[in-house]
Amino acid sequence: MSKVVLLIVLPLMTAFLLPVIHRVSPFAGRWMGPAVLLLTSVMGILLWSELGHGALAIEIGGFRPPLGITLYVDQLALLLALAVTVGTLLLWPGGGEDRLRQSTLALLLAGAGSGLALSGDLFNIYVFYELLAVVSYGLIASRGTAAVFAATTRYLIISSFGAALALAGIALVYQATGTLNLAQLAQLAPEKLNNIQGLAAFVLLLVGFGVKAELFPVNAWVAEVYATASGRVSALLAGIISKLALVIIVRLLILVFPQPEAHLVMLVLGILGVVSGELAAWRAQDLRRMLAFSSIGQLGVMFIAFSIPGPAGVFAGLAVALHHMIVKPALFLLAAQWGGSTARLAGAAKVSPLGAGLFVLLALSLIGVPPLPGFWAKLLVLVNLSEQAQPLYYLGAGIILAGAALEANYLFRIASRFYYAQPGQTPPTVHRGGDLATASLLGAGLLASVFVMTPLAAQLQSMALQASDTAHYIEVVNPEALP
Repeated sequence: MSKVVLLIVLPLMTAFLLPVIHRVSPFAGRWMGPAVLLLTSVMGILLWSELGHGALAIEIGGFRPPLGITLYVDQLALLLALAVTVGTLLLWPGGGEDRLRQSTLALLLAGAGSGLALSGDLFNIYVFYELLAVVSYGLIASRGTAAVFAATTRYLIISSFGAALALAGIALVYQATGTLNLAQLAQLAPEKLNNIQGLAAFVLLLVGFGVKAELFPVNAWVAEVYATASGRVSALLAGIISKLALVIIVRLLILVFPQPEAHLVMLVLGILGVVSGELAAWRAQDLRRMLAFSSIGQLGVMFIAFSIPGPAGVFAGLAVALHHMIVKPALFLLAAQWGGSTARLAGAAKVSPLGAGLFVLLALSLIGVPPLPGFWAKLLVLVNLSEQAQPLYYLGAGIILAGAALEANYLFRIASRFYYAQPGQTPPTVHRGGDLATASLLGAGLLASVFVMTPLAAQLQSMALQASDTAHYIEVVNPEALP
């Protein structure tokens, strides 16, 4: 129990104490953040080994739901919490003149993300989501340029609109059920939320929380933010935070809104996300914007996968999401020094052969070239789509294949420029050592996963079965009967 709470509390407490620590000892203030995240990562790994295939619920202060705060820990929640913590550590943005503020915000991001992953009631999901939003604004704006401020303002406006919609959805849920505890909502959903009000609440929550999941049509902020924020902040938001928001939506879909209509809404919005994102990426002439638009398309694939009912959809969606968590941050780290017009990238392989080779490797997996993990993840989605009775799922499969063809076109277009230098052209900037090292570590992890694909798939399937078992969730939390 203490390890679970510390995953949230320790980064948050350190964030508030960091200015004082930095004033006393700048050296301690510089390294305190990464040390705390390393400690919480170790605690999360130990908790994973202790948890095994089980799950546990924690009532903060001993208060029973619906009055108390419930934390729910299963394999999926712990995986997300670990992903946020380890991802923030690997992509630690604290550097430069504004190191203290960036370090504080990074710790808040890790704590809020873990709280969001482990929350067992809708109210606290909303609270941690909003804290995550505020922290994201600060990290994006940390570069301090006019373009960054404009992008942050757009993101703030769209995110505030999404928060208002999510709050309206929560109000509809509470009006119908009288509780926001997820286990109690799972018990009451068949009777209270299997109607038009329940579907309306789901759509509001989907669009509201979908802002950070890059959901169509509330993703107009993505290209500007990812193109102007620092490479590490873009990698964090695109690689980790977007998946966290998406999986929270999936948790609500499974427990509270299991209607077929809700799955179809996700499917349609996912299809529109793939079409709009991949077409925009294909037309983009700026590397970071291209990666931003492609991220929208790839999140659309995840929405399509998670829209498949039952454990099969969760399994396929998790496979695509975990693959994207590795590939996309590495690509944004490589693009940190290679942003701007793609024409500037001619001859990049001469100044950074490792960076060019990594980009090609990541692009091949993203497209879905066997035997890389991206191939197996997309194949899993396509196979499960083909087994559905609803014809709209066949359209989703066709859109994913068309999107892969577009991905191949624009990513190979970029890769070919790396190995073709025009006479007299200034070569692109060499990567920073830290960015290249982190991207190399992620690329090595991608290659290593090829050799453990079978046990990895078995672990993901077990996770999907557990996350899809509503009765098990209710049994673990074991709420008191409602009056």
